[in-house]
Amino acid sequence: MLAKDLVSDVIPALRTSDTGARALSWMEIFRISHLPIVNNQEFLGLISDTDIYDLGMTDEPIGNHKLSLFSPFVYAGQHIYEIIEIASRLKLTVIPVLDDNKNYIGLIGQADLVDRFAKLTAAGEPGGLIILEMNHHDYSLSQIAQIVESNNARILSLYITNNEESTLMEVTIKINNTDLTSVIKTFDRYNYNIKASIMDDENLDHFYQNRYEQFMRYLNV
Repeated sequence: MLAKDLVSDVIPALRTSDTGARALSWMEIFRISHLPIVNNQEFLGLISDTDIYDLGMTDEPIGNHKLSLFSPFVYAGQHIYEIIEIASRLKLTVIPVLDDNKNYIGLIGQADLVDRFAKLTAAGEPGGLIILEMNHHDYSLSQIAQIVESNNARILSLYITNNEESTLMEVTIKINNTDLTSVIKTFDRYNYNIKASIMDDENLDHFYQNRYEQFMRYLNV
């Protein structure tokens, strides 16, 4: 999933002739804290609601003020994982997207980023979850896949959560079956430590809500 596929067709860019009030109005409508300033196709930088309030520019064109804009962006061909890393590190609510010639294409809004990430992890697909805990050196994707597929199931998504305080890691597996009994038994037979398994919709909803909150904290919003 690349940046060019995530560009919003709803959130507009600002021009230097737009007032601070207009910028704040758009930020409120789209529930964001940043907007790009673009002249023609030239990306000039991001402005935040804090910038506008600090400079007291609500009734004046943005271009009337000397702005110290920062200019984070991603190229159209960058992957969603890179976009998430940049958004998290810089605490951004939008991420401008440029082509290879640094012409402005559009922006990725935070809500779209979260929605696409949910699709990437197959959160909306029917099925169940198994969470394994293991040491890093015990991880084998090929063996995990073989165990799942030997029980006439398939992996919809898989992601790893590292523990910074130990050598342990969690492997969360979304499987296309809701009855995971045979898969769990096979993991047991291979001496895997099953930290949790989730098969019913109510617990899945709770799990995804918890992961959503963790993801939002990761983005620090």
